[in-house]
Amino acid sequence: MDFQRRRNLLIWTLLTLAAFSCTPQPTAAPMDPTPVSVSSNNLPTPTPFQPQAQNSPDPYVAVVTPQPAPTYTPYPTKYVISQDVSVPVDSAPTSASGLIVYNPLTGLPVEDPSVLLRRPLAIKVGNSPDYVRPQSSLTLADVVYEYYIEWGDTRFIGVFYSNTSERVGPVRSGRYFDEHISRMYHSFVMFKGADPREFEYFKTLDISQFFISVGIGNCPPYYFGHYKRDSYNNIFFNMTKWDACVKKKGLDNSPQTISGGFFSDDAPQSPLSVSKIYSFYSVYSYNYWAYDPENKNYVRYQEDKDLVGFRKVEVYAPLTDDYTQLPVTAENVVMLFVPYIFTNANQAEDEVYNPQLIDYGDAYVFRDGVAIPARWNRTVLDQPILLTDLEGNPIYLRPGQTFYQVMGVTSTKILNGDEWRFEFQTP
Repeated sequence: MDFQRRRNLLIWTLLTLAAFSCTPQPTAAPMDPTPVSVSSNNLPTPTPFQPQAQNSPDPYVAVVTPQPAPTYTPYPTKYVISQDVSVPVDSAPTSASGLIVYNPLTGLPVEDPSVLLRRPLAIKVGNSPDYVRPQSSLTLADVVYEYYIEWGDTRFIGVFYSNTSERVGPVRSGRYFDEHISRMYHSFVMFKGADPREFEYFKTLDISQFFISVGIGNCPPYYFGHYKRDSYNNIFFNMTKWDACVKKKGLDNSPQTISGGFFSDDAPQSPLSVSKIYSFYSVYSYNYWAYDPENKNYVRYQEDKDLVGFRKVEVYAPLTDDYTQLPVTAENVVMLFVPYIFTNANQAEDEVYNPQLIDYGDAYVFRDGVAIPARWNRTVLDQPILLTDLEGNPIYLRPGQTFYQVMGVTSTKILNGDEWRFEFQTP
């Protein structure tokens, strides 16, 4: 991010703080891991994400007790569910057997089961600057995570398992968070370099062989896109050439036993309805998901103009996929609340965040137009997160794509009828 943009962000922050200091502030409730109920007066009501249980009429609140500050220890026994819930995929079904093979990341049947005879590919995809949109192949990813990187920007990492694309990207740099994705999905990570501190850290990992950065030549198969833009934001990955590259380099691309959770077409019962889900990461990056009851999925809208200077009105536009020419949608949208930490003071100065998607935390699962207050659990390093309700029962996702919004643990929620708004914050 250049000096002018940092200066604009600083000026906007100071103006916001000045205006905020002159406005009567609502009383913040003590932090508690349970969600707030929908406001009865249907007006925007800023509240901490974790209100005090006894002050909330939400029926979901009473089933849990207050959660202590994160200590990075396994979740209390009441909520621990074994992470060894993966169902092995029959990697070589025959037509005579009549066996239907399902993608463990989407719960959908796979036409060609041979595509699952490999490791998934986790590919970093840029979301800033604005001109990198529309990105290519986001609609083909089985699972996508969006997380805050630094200086107001966010980034995607899509996990591709059942689909193949000749153009994924633009591919951007790696972050500490990508280690969690690689371990959870036993995947390769495709990225375009990284901050030296993070790059050196990747090299120390026992899974370092699965971190594949841009190099010289066509193996790995990165290439310059056809867009008229700077080369830094014009690098793409060709998945169709990856298998040949794997053989050439002798990499471990063996079939993996992985899980994406539980899936069901049956709509869950929940009193919490939702039509839009806003994720406000910064004045430079904000979005919302609009529920489409006809298709039973959520349609993505991305900020179209930055909120810098005196601009106060948020402007959105549909986010599309330049490769498939389809709108970006998801059957499930999941809000994850995780600690964004720094390893040392130097990283804090540079905003080199290290989000900790390990142990447990709070979440919301959105599917079929309703919200389900949830917990995420990940007590085993090389297994994915498990989503449960507040009583510890596994939550069933709708078969299809799942999009995770990774928020800080101190982020706030604002309710306006059935419109839910989450604003990113870190301690």
